Amino acid sequence: MPRTVTMIPTPAQMLRKTIAHMPLSRRLFAPLSRRPLLRLVPLLALCITLAGAIADRAQAAAMLDRGLAATLVVYTDDGDEKLLGSAVLWRDGRLAVTNAHVVKRYTRVILRNRDGQLVSASVILRDEKRDIAVVELPDPVFGPGLIPATGLPALGDEVYALGAPLQTTSTVTRGIVSATERQVLAAVPVRYIQHDAAINPGSSGGPLLDAAGRVLGINARVADGSRLYVGISYAIPAWLIDRAIAGDLLPVPDLGVTTRPIDRRISAALGVAKGVGVLVDNVNPASLGDRAGLHAGDIIIAVDGVTITEPGDLAFALDRRAGAAVILTVRRDGMETAVTLGLETQSVSIDDDGASRSIAIIRAYDLARLGLHLAQDGVTVDVISPASPAFLAGMDQGDTILTVNGQPATSELLATLKVSRPILVLVRRPDGRTLHVTVDPWSNGTRTRPVGGANVLDPAVVIF
Repeated sequence: MPRTVTMIPTPAQMLRKTIAHMPLSRRLFAPLSRRPLLRLVPLLALCITLAGAIADRAQAAAMLDRGLAATLVVYTDDGDEKLLGSAVLWRDGRLAVTNAHVVKRYTRVILRNRDGQLVSASVILRDEKRDIAVVELPDPVFGPGLIPATGLPALGDEVYALGAPLQTTSTVTRGIVSATERQVLAAVPVRYIQHDAAINPGSSGGPLLDAAGRVLGINARVADGSRLYVGISYAIPAWLIDRAIAGDLLPVPDLGVTTRPIDRRISAALGVAKGVGVLVDNVNPASLGDRAGLHAGDIIIAVDGVTITEPGDLAFALDRRAGAAVILTVRRDGMETAVTLGLETQSVSIDDDGASRSIAIIRAYDLARLGLHLAQDGVTVDVISPASPAFLAGMDQGDTILTVNGQPATSELLATLKVSRPILVLVRRPDGRTLHVTVDPWSNGTRTRPVGGANVLDPAVVIF
């Protein structure tokens, strides 16, 4: 007859079975009845860590909420209200800061906050070379702005980019600082904050914030070679913007000079030391460089005694000038010579053909100045000039003009048309489609094109 074997559970098994049937609160603390109270320390540390993480998240959310409240969207103030980019309220909220390429040539823009409030504001400062613009609000209707950071961030610091990329307002992206002072344009004395928070067309002018919610700078561009985010973004530092607002920045001169660094091959060919000076490739006629006597083949060694080793050094050396002229040390035909470079404001512009022409403001346009030549019927576009106001507005060869500001377009009307303000033109395309086109010769002069739902700059332009 088989024997029945009874398995007697061990004390440990009995304890586990008992704990399994306990309420959760007793089960958590059951080990304390048989182990030292020291086991409580890791649990307390975990609770403190979780509480700290929750508090940090709440603090970050509150900081970003304040940042978004001070981040604005910029539109044209021309009745069309095209999206231009982003901006940020500065300090007490009476000023908004953005990029010069955002406001373009407009003297007034529409600012919109995240609650949908609109205000028409004046552009009071435009530094096109440094890409900084300042807009003055009639009063601080949007509330206070953000406080700029006094210094530069550290490498690896966490940052947040706020703005309206691709027309998606109140957007936040996160990244880290990947370089603290990066000169992107050799002819411009600006060292950008490089980071990897995603920005896209429409982000320009929006703030770059640190973890405390201070403005490190305003986002301006991505790495050359793409119009969309590729992992490298650039922001103009806040301290430079404060100097621009205070009027402490000198104008960036247009020398009309093209230079290149002296690499190993060039140094061997010319018999000069590598990395000493920059080689002049071209000097535009009637430019500041031409008037100073610079020539192609010159090597600029120093500016006011400050040694030049690469093209970017030249921009910062000129930015430190103390007067209206600087002394260039130039190597020419194996000899060093001093060249006086005057930096007075230029009164002429240089066209692509090198001809010097006086700058004039055109107050009224006829069809020829708009870039249009009509066919014999007097209403069909036979020839349209590239880069003309009509072309940049969106008109094209073969368009038939139907109305101007709602009035029927006859050949007699168009022959005597004088445009002294923006006009609305209804055209019929060769395929029969009709389209309203706003022709504004006094706007930015750059056709805006929709990309991903946002009106942005010409795709050939790298900056946003």
